[in-house]
Amino acid sequence: MNRIIIILSVLITWNSIYAQKEKSADYVQFDDRKNVVHGVYFGFNFHYARFDVPGNKDAFMGNFKLAYVANQKLDVGFGVTAFFNERDNNRPDLFNGDKIALIGGYAGIHLEPILYGKRFISVSFPVLVGGGAVGYFGNSFTDEYDDLRDEDFDEFFVVEPGINILYNFSRFTQFETGIRYRFTSNFNLSPYDRGNLNGFSIGAGLKIGIFNMGRKKKVKDNF
Repeated sequence: MNRIIIILSVLITWNSIYAQKEKSADYVQFDDRKNVVHGVYFGFNFHYARFDVPGNKDAFMGNFKLAYVANQKLDVGFGVTAFFNERDNNRPDLFNGDKIALIGGYAGIHLEPILYGKRFISVSFPVLVGGGAVGYFGNSFTDEYDDLRDEDFDEFFVVEPGINILYNFSRFTQFETGIRYRFTSNFNLSPYDRGNLNGFSIGAGLKIGIFNMGRKKKVKDNF
């Protein structure tokens, strides 16, 4: 009888240990953040530029963009750029003898592939494809701007690729420096007639948003 009790006790103990191992095996680790990590930001930057136009080629540009970030590898959004260029007026009959300002802007789709996006310093290749308008005005900002007409502007198409160095200070802020080149169609406006806005620009800016809305973590679940 004692032998039977001992054998039964051993069997019960062994079965209990085996059941615990099987139960532990039912728990598996998985990554609940294997899908694309999303982000969104608002960015602005300022550039010094050179225009392929008669006279003074120096110009200043400001850019704003709103973009979605996919897995810190690709930005997709919308960008808007405004620019200002000033030159001497060789025709006193125009704009009351004031200097001439070339003023305009363009907007379009913003795409930006990113390399090493999870590191402190990364590299990106932004490109903007869109269109805009440009016009010549006196730079005194008088009431001539109160009566603008369609013929005061001419439209153009633009493709603007570039390269940026990105400094990822946190999940919420990113500083960028970079260089770009614009390819634009020709515009035709007096007093300088035919021209385009081809040329390089160099500048810096800041992106503010959330570049990684989820962090990867390990959890256990019981199947």
